[in-house]
Amino acid sequence: MADERTALLAHLMRRAGVGATQDELATLAGRPYEEVVEDLLYPDRFPEVSDDVLFRYYPQMTSPDTTTASAGRWVYRMVNTQRPLEEKMALFWHHVFATAWFKGEHMLSMADQIQTFREHGLGKMRDLLVALSRDPAMIYWLDNCENHADNPNENYGRELLELFSMGIGTYDETDVKMAGRAFTGWTFEQPIPLYPHGGYPARFVYRPEDHDESEKTFLGETGPFNGEDVIDIIVRQEATARFISRHLYNFFVADEPQVAAWSVQEPNDPDAIDQLASVFLETEGDLRKVMRTLLNAEFFKQARFAKVKSPAEFVAGVLKFAGTLEDPTPLMGALQGAMGAMGQKLMDPPSVEGWHTGKEWIDGGTLMERVNFAVQQVGDPASPGTQAVAARLANGGSAPAETLVDGCLEAAGPLEASDETREALLAGAEAGDHSERVARMLTLVVATPEYQFA
Repeated sequence: MADERTALLAHLMRRAGVGATQDELATLAGRPYEEVVEDLLYPDRFPEVSDDVLFRYYPQMTSPDTTTASAGRWVYRMVNTQRPLEEKMALFWHHVFATAWFKGEHMLSMADQIQTFREHGLGKMRDLLVALSRDPAMIYWLDNCENHADNPNENYGRELLELFSMGIGTYDETDVKMAGRAFTGWTFEQPIPLYPHGGYPARFVYRPEDHDESEKTFLGETGPFNGEDVIDIIVRQEATARFISRHLYNFFVADEPQVAAWSVQEPNDPDAIDQLASVFLETEGDLRKVMRTLLNAEFFKQARFAKVKSPAEFVAGVLKFAGTLEDPTPLMGALQGAMGAMGQKLMDPPSVEGWHTGKEWIDGGTLMERVNFAVQQVGDPASPGTQAVAARLANGGSAPAETLVDGCLEAAGPLEASDETREALLAGAEAGDHSERVARMLTLVVATPEYQFA
């Protein structure tokens, strides 16, 4: 079985990305853990994934008007990137700042929003919130384009406080109204229609003549606040530090209760939240420093398999393991449908609340979709990942049952299987051609309860 160091690095790469191959883990094992973390925290040390090949061979994947193409491209990036935490932070913020295609049906704006999360996801919270407030997809999603000086709309101000920064119970209705007034005049320029011209982005516009310049009292402070002033005040709040820290813990460490319960239900690990919130406040919301603390913390290192994988994490992780998306394939066009059947359509969440996470990802139907997808990818003896496992286990012939089970569990995680799971796997370790036995065993492994957890 894998040694402790390899198991820890595998855990890190599952949480900071979508996993690592055994060859990648072997390379990482020669470096200090803290050094690996630093590389994750500074993605610009590594080249970006090139999309050129997608444009060249699969022009349909560049379609500007549906989530299908963009979701496939995003999963391709998750699988092949040398900047895994950049993509994982984008997925994290997409969960928190849930914005959906179904209202505006302008895919270029949605893709631009995800790119904003890549660019600001490890920066200052203040800069991220300002960029979000100027984002055309968000402005339309929460009606800030209808927020005028003489007729304020509170939708964005309310969700900025309730779901995006502080949480229920940390502000009052006056704060909501003042936040709404502060963001009057923040709108966007209507883009040229997609047809017949092609895709054009929407652009943020600030209209000073439509902004409420009056004095406002917000969270105990008074002044002629604009949107950026409100964000400055929000980021200084302890409630913001704790709310964002709990989101980070829920996404990167271990499943928490659903967000709606946070105002009445304590965190599972209050000390961990205290630690992260303290760094947030001390650094004025420096997300890179908060994530450095999280990834190096003992509470993170010990929280292995304490999170149910989201469908996006599951699908990308399976493809990474199987090696079936190392190069672009038509499979990319089917990934949004596969994730949707598991309960998550990227860039199209069900509401501003986003998705319910943890064990709510799993029911009889979604579990079957997960298993079928994973089995299809690893069950082919010719798939690169399956061939790599078979080569590692080759011993001049067919591997003994114990070796086969242990090797496949190690390759897929390494997973810590229960006695019941292990007995079932041993029972399925049939004799026969070595490559076919490995493929069959991997299909059993990815169907286990243990494989659903990160």
